[in-house]
Amino acid sequence: MKQRSLFDVISPIMTGPSSSHTAGAVRLGLLARNIYKETPNKVTFKLYNSFAQTGKGHGTDKGLLAGLLGFGVDSEQIKNIYNCELAQNIEYTYEFEQNIDRHPNAVDFVLEGNINMTISGNSVGAGNVEIVKIDDFSTRISGEYNTLILFYKDKPGMISRVSTLIQDENINIASLDCDRNARGETASMCICLDSKISDEVIRKIEEIDDVYFVRNVKRLEA
Repeated sequence: MKQRSLFDVISPIMTGPSSSHTAGAVRLGLLARNIYKETPNKVTFKLYNSFAQTGKGHGTDKGLLAGLLGFGVDSEQIKNIYNCELAQNIEYTYEFEQNIDRHPNAVDFVLEGNINMTISGNSVGAGNVEIVKIDDFSTRISGEYNTLILFYKDKPGMISRVSTLIQDENINIASLDCDRNARGETASMCICLDSKISDEVIRKIEEIDDVYFVRNVKRLEA
C-alpha cells in the first residue's frame, strides 16, 4: 500500500502552488460546471480581494478555468490550460476587483449560453470551498455532499412534496436551506443529501407543478 505523507493528510493532492488559490479555484470551477450543467459560450470570472491581488501568481485564473472545463485538482493540464483544445472553444475574460463586503478569496462566474447565470463562491482554505449564491438566491454548497438545487414558485407544500420524494427513497437529508425573493414569487431550495439520489426521483421532482429549475450537484472527489 502506498504510504501517505503528512502533506497528503492535511492538504489535497493537487497541482499547486496554493491549496486556497489553486485547488480551491479548481473545485469552485467544478461546482460551477455541475450547477450550470453544460459548457457556456462565454464566462467572465470576477475575482475579488486576495484572489484578485495574488491570484495570477498562484494560478487562480488557470484553476478557475480548468475546473469549469472539467479538470480535477490533480490534473497536469491546469498549468497549460490556456493551450487546451477545450479552452479554445469558450470565450473567457477576467476582472479583478476589491470589495470589503466579499470574502478574501471570492469569485463570481458570470456564465452566458443557453441560459445566463451568475454563480458566486469562496475558497475558504485547505482546498475547501463554498458556493454562496446562484443569481439572487443564497446557497450553501460545499461539494462535500450530493446536493439538490431547486428554483420554484413559492407556495405552501413545496418543501413537503420534495422532501417526501427524497425520504421515500430512504435518503437522509443532511441540511435544507430555502430562500425567496418575496412571498409568492420565485424561491430556492438547497438540499444536502447523505447519499446519491436516483434519476427517477429527479424526474419526479422536475414534474412538480411550478418547479422551474432542478440540479443534482454530485459530491466532489477529495
